[in-house]
Amino acid sequence: MDLTIIGGGPGGYVAAIRAAQLGLKTALVEKDPLGPGGTCLWRGCIPTKSLLQSAETYDLFRRGEEFGVKAGSVALDIAGVHRKKTKTLRQLGKGVEGLLKKRKVLSKAGVGHILGPGKVEVRRPDGNAEVLESKNVIIATGSTPVQIPIAPFDGRYIVSSDHILDLEDVPKSIGIVGAGAVGVEFASIFASFGSKVTIVELLPRLLPIEDDDCSAALAKAFKARGIDVRTSTKLIEAKVDAAAGEVHFKLQGGDGKTEELRCRRLLIAIGRRPFVEGLGLEAAGISLEKGCIPVDESMAAARPGFYAIGDVVATPQLAHVASAEGILAVERIAAKERPPIDYRLTPSCTYCHPEVASVGLTERAAREKGFKVRTGVFPLGHLGRAMILGESEGFVKVVAEEKYDEVLGVHIVGPRATDLIGEACAALKMEATVEEIGRIVHPHPSLTEGYLEAAHAVYGQAIHM
Repeated sequence: MDLTIIGGGPGGYVAAIRAAQLGLKTALVEKDPLGPGGTCLWRGCIPTKSLLQSAETYDLFRRGEEFGVKAGSVALDIAGVHRKKTKTLRQLGKGVEGLLKKRKVLSKAGVGHILGPGKVEVRRPDGNAEVLESKNVIIATGSTPVQIPIAPFDGRYIVSSDHILDLEDVPKSIGIVGAGAVGVEFASIFASFGSKVTIVELLPRLLPIEDDDCSAALAKAFKARGIDVRTSTKLIEAKVDAAAGEVHFKLQGGDGKTEELRCRRLLIAIGRRPFVEGLGLEAAGISLEKGCIPVDESMAAARPGFYAIGDVVATPQLAHVASAEGILAVERIAAKERPPIDYRLTPSCTYCHPEVASVGLTERAAREKGFKVRTGVFPLGHLGRAMILGESEGFVKVVAEEKYDEVLGVHIVGPRATDLIGEACAALKMEATVEEIGRIVHPHPSLTEGYLEAAHAVYGQAIHM
């Protein structure tokens, strides 16, 4: 065996397929009874986006008369929402299994445990075990939701992002602690479904890693939807009142004042931590740094023959990053020439309503790095395509370097932002200038015109504003 991969998420299974394409005899070990796919497929990216699509469809049907469509009585069928989600997961899961089978990857169901260099024990669900021997091992075991001592998960009232995916009803009220991508996506979902939503963030703004203007626009949109946004606010206490079927939680604002609220469910969405328990890193001679496995630019760990990718390393916890790292690690194992990943060009996508997407430097970060910055902002509501969609919120913002005209970052809030950002990813990779973007002919009517207009706006030359 040339390679054993522990973990079949978007890092592990992609690495396995690429390894097989390169002629490496590969085994993939996955402990999830649902099969390969990882958190992204079974409990993360895909199920949440399915719920978001149902929420968007529900909102659109209720607005039908704006488009000349009388749909009659519109009601949410939460069981139907889950059926749609489950159908999608199963289809994708079978697709992953089919891809692995086609490439002749040896799939092993069970818990992977490292016994030493090149040796991985697979502890099967039936209680038996077998040992796989290979020249190389890739660790791709992903992550798990972070708990906080004052609000431990009980799976019913105080829940994680895993638990909340399978709620059988729509709670009348929900509190959400953490306003990163996971928190704001669930806030968006349940606001559409009809819950009274309170979202709490310790830092001063929603989506703290995004551009300041994006955070402000999202907060404004959320408040307009009736979402109670509490930034610069800390959760200091949470108690379950099972008799009343609710959670009492206490918040402390930046001014030190406290307030007690109640909700039917409390979602803790403050982040995820690497899942490395029981992996046998000691036998591999690998030590953690701040809970992560340290790797070099090839994703190689400190001990020869070991690699780590995805959420177990200190890089962005994103499925597309894990996949890129898996391909990089495998190509280096196969002695292929490949440059390291430029994490500065990693797109960030949040699928709430309105959507938020970005790539490159924020305006604040660009200035802190010493660049002389010019920005161009174009409101998407000025575009014919946005008017047709009935989506007037949001903008495209281009952050550019003044001296050489290079595009440093692009930030989008609004409809299909997570699709629109792809063009900007290519532009930054090619070190495009604002002038070059402005000379590209974009289709009309389309939302991509917002990117074109934002480039023109850098020099005060936007046409439709």
